[in-house]
Amino acid sequence: MQKKIRLDSTERFAVTPPFRLDSIDPGDTTFRGIDKAVAQASLAELSQRLDQWQNVLYADQRYKILLVLQGMDTSGKDGTIRQVFKSVDPLGVRVAAFKAPTAEEKARDFLWRVHAQVPKAGEIVIFNRSHYEDVLVPVVLGQIDALEQERRFAQIRDFERLLHQSGTVLIKCFLHLSKEEQKRRLQERLDRPEKQWKFDPADLHAREQWNGYQQAYEALLNATSTEYAPWWVVPADSKTNRNLMISRLLIEQLERLGLRFPEPQFDPSKIILD
Repeated sequence: MQKKIRLDSTERFAVTPPFRLDSIDPGDTTFRGIDKAVAQASLAELSQRLDQWQNVLYADQRYKILLVLQGMDTSGKDGTIRQVFKSVDPLGVRVAAFKAPTAEEKARDFLWRVHAQVPKAGEIVIFNRSHYEDVLVPVVLGQIDALEQERRFAQIRDFERLLHQSGTVLIKCFLHLSKEEQKRRLQERLDRPEKQWKFDPADLHAREQWNGYQQAYEALLNATSTEYAPWWVVPADSKTNRNLMISRLLIEQLERLGLRFPEPQFDPSKIILD
């Protein structure tokens, strides 16, 4: 359909256990480069290509795309969605945002609410946070023990294997933000009236437990990065770098699927329009 993009540089950001989170610099700008104008032009081009691929994905009807976005507060989950998909037909993309579970959701297994949101054939679904919240917050707060943590890791691997075997391509991205950059972004929210509504004092509690969350993320990355559902660590201090890398990852995965438009079930040359 179009010229393929070489993405060799993404491989070093893929998680292969045993993996150390500090082996990747959140300030890395491999994908942004030096020239900001060139980077922004590349992002616009990639978004347009993603729109073209989404059209073929929908027509093909054999596969589904699930993009999982996880990261600390202010790592840019919302911004990624806005920028990466800005040129994509909104009818072909759906966002599912997972907040603290409701009483009804808590009464069921932790994957119940997640399974209901997975993509259907030809659809791209973005998880803004995800089932991985259930092996992060409860771990850091001490609400589950190591045995339950391992049990949930195993259940997640089984769940994602089911999705993979049913035609879902999983692209899991951890938005790797430095503590210093998070401080800058939180301060910006406080300083700018139009952003103050986004500030939640509860975020400061999570920030106080920064090291605990980093350890929990490292554990889940190692436990759930599989051949059928790999994790990528996305350096996210630079918003442009973050957006470019995720755009490239999406297009790379779409290119590998051999997507095609279906053959018409009629002879177009014999259709005569009045």
